Amino acid sequence: MKTRDVLFTGLMLFSLFFGAGNLIFPPYLGMEAGTAVWPAILGFIVTGVGLPLLSVAAVAFAKDGVRSLGNAVHPVFSLCFSLAVYLAIGPFFGIPRAASVAYEIGVKPFFSESASFAMWLFTGIFFALVYWLSLNPSKLVDRIGQLLTPLLLLSIAVLCITGLIRLDNPHAVPAEKYASAPFAKGVLEGYLTMDTIAALAFGIVVIHALRDRGVNQPASQAKATIQAGMIAGLGLALVYTGIAIIGARMADAGSFANGAELLSYVSSLLFGNGGKLLLGVIVALACLTTAVGLVTACAQYFQELTPTVSYRSYVAVLTVFSFLMSNIGLNALIAVSVPVLTMIYPLAIVLVALSFFRRFYRGSTKVYGVALLFTGVFSLYDGLKAIGLETAWLEPLLSWAPLFSVGLGWIVPALIGAVLGFIMDRPSATRRKHAA
Repeated sequence: MKTRDVLFTGLMLFSLFFGAGNLIFPPYLGMEAGTAVWPAILGFIVTGVGLPLLSVAAVAFAKDGVRSLGNAVHPVFSLCFSLAVYLAIGPFFGIPRAASVAYEIGVKPFFSESASFAMWLFTGIFFALVYWLSLNPSKLVDRIGQLLTPLLLLSIAVLCITGLIRLDNPHAVPAEKYASAPFAKGVLEGYLTMDTIAALAFGIVVIHALRDRGVNQPASQAKATIQAGMIAGLGLALVYTGIAIIGARMADAGSFANGAELLSYVSSLLFGNGGKLLLGVIVALACLTTAVGLVTACAQYFQELTPTVSYRSYVAVLTVFSFLMSNIGLNALIAVSVPVLTMIYPLAIVLVALSFFRRFYRGSTKVYGVALLFTGVFSLYDGLKAIGLETAWLEPLLSWAPLFSVGLGWIVPALIGAVLGFIMDRPSATRRKHAA
């Protein structure tokens, strides 16, 4: 594959990843972390960049994307988990959140608070474009990688470079949640980008794009997908760091409900009314490309699941449903998505991590099953806690785990589960070896 094609595929993947959460969470993290911004943003990059790259690589080596990864546990688990992933990153949270963020940052500042029609009008136009761009997935690299991504990167560069030069306020004392263990808190904030589970879908989009360019050998597809992922990851890390530092330098500017309000204030401060236009361009491009990628990935998945329904029909259903969901508001979408992501993310991380060590335990379903079972107990607890349900009665049973207090208590139990599964599988492995 030509270097030029790999580059544009990487730029396309960057645009697919860089959407709503990637804009609103890093600056807010920077503002709240203050002097602890560096360990916090490093933790954010671990889950916001590193884990998505691993997911892309895992999908590149799998034959059938997230479904193949899930089949290593059980076909029923594969179906349930893949449905949860695609519904979460698709019509329930990911796609409508892209439109909501685009409105909150790029359009709302130009209208009065009472102009409720503006959101319906904007999201209607937004999803009409998403529908049109999603109808031809074979043209994603040309439309996004070669055209929209360079415009997006140029706009972001203008905002970040200007902000880093002109904003020189000292960083404030970290907020309470970043006062201790800012790295761990940054890791948890990286969950909210949804990029690790989105990568399970985007990996297939990249592979389809490579096939359209004549790359049909699995080894070549895997190599090109990983290279494209590295390009996308480098871009994401640089942008996250830049806008997080800008957020840290705005700690004394007042209170903001979310990162969208903070970015809107910063752009106006730096460029006046022109700043609103610049930010609107950034947001529109970022959220549009992500929404197109998510609609395309979800439609391809559901069409493979039920071949009797056409790809075009799924695109229509996804865009209409997402349009309706987007109008419940950004804060409501974030509040609903946090518990769900808290439960899904650890399972996705463990599933991806185990896929890289299959040859050491010969793909044992016991290793997968016990590791995911132990992980699921802790992720379920964290999800219930995020909803606000009473979970104090569970704490004595689970608080023994290291990092439990910072929401990462599932890590050590997952490792223990994998080891126990390996031990439990030894007799079966010995029988399989003798039979061979």
